[in-house]
Amino acid sequence: MPKLLVAHLYERMKEPLKLELLGSPAGLEREITSVDASGPGLVLAGYVGRYVAARIQVLGETEISYLNSLGADARAHNLRQFFSYPIPCVMITKGQQLPPGMEDEAKAAGLAILRSKLKTQEFYRHIGPFLESAFAPTATFHGSLADVFGVGLLFTGSSGIGKSECVLDLVERGHRLVADDLVICRRHGTDIVIGRAHEHGNHHMEIRGVGIIDVSKIFGIRAVRQQKRIEVVVNLEKWDALKEVDRTGLDGQTTIILDVELPMVTVPLNPGKNITVIAEVIALNHLLKYTGVNVAEAFNERLKSRLRGGAANVGRYLQDDDE
Repeated sequence: MPKLLVAHLYERMKEPLKLELLGSPAGLEREITSVDASGPGLVLAGYVGRYVAARIQVLGETEISYLNSLGADARAHNLRQFFSYPIPCVMITKGQQLPPGMEDEAKAAGLAILRSKLKTQEFYRHIGPFLESAFAPTATFHGSLADVFGVGLLFTGSSGIGKSECVLDLVERGHRLVADDLVICRRHGTDIVIGRAHEHGNHHMEIRGVGIIDVSKIFGIRAVRQQKRIEVVVNLEKWDALKEVDRTGLDGQTTIILDVELPMVTVPLNPGKNITVIAEVIALNHLLKYTGVNVAEAFNERLKSRLRGGAANVGRYLQDDDE
């Protein structure tokens, strides 16, 4: 995972957080190593027993009021001690004026101060998701990701198996391309995996025999999307008559991506198989399961019920059938 510098945060969140750079510009080169942002608490009063310096330090009205209440010497001493630790940066909320001497101490320490016009709670609501996304576990996969009926299908398989061609056919049928060939996956929370394309290959596809195509320009902007949650992994493999294939769907397969367990469907390919329609059925079947309907299990229960009922039901059906 690339380093997250204060400069990157300032560039990405300058508008959403309404940031203004104060203190030392050299502090923009400091690295942010913690996903948390919090107030310094008693550190400003001189107690550093439980001080987590790696966090972004957020100063709201309480902290600024406390610093303004101190005498010049005490304030300078506390700020000097506060800034002596390797903190990434200091954030000031509600557009408050810095206490006297604070900016000079920050410049002496080579520390950037970013002042936001947002209220403190609103500030936390904006910066929290940004930091979580920046520090979320990531991985790259060779495959193609498509949005099919609102379900994110990640197509995997050996090179040349037909992943791109399958997704291209899905796009032609009205579905949406997310990424082709290289899928960048990022975990959100504990059970969500989001996939997107690499910035250099965004919405482009390589079709063997044709070359590189731009899907958004050929099919329109509605044929693509920037990112999508991965909900089912569709593994394409060559047909092997000697290999056992799941015929009922009762023994569901799963795979692990970034420590998240995802359902997987293995589709053996042979000449004439319409993989595009199968992909649509996989998406629709997943939607059914999401609503609590498991067709395979329901069908299995009906068979068991019929077997428990005996042959009498079959005889009655034959007697009542007049055709």
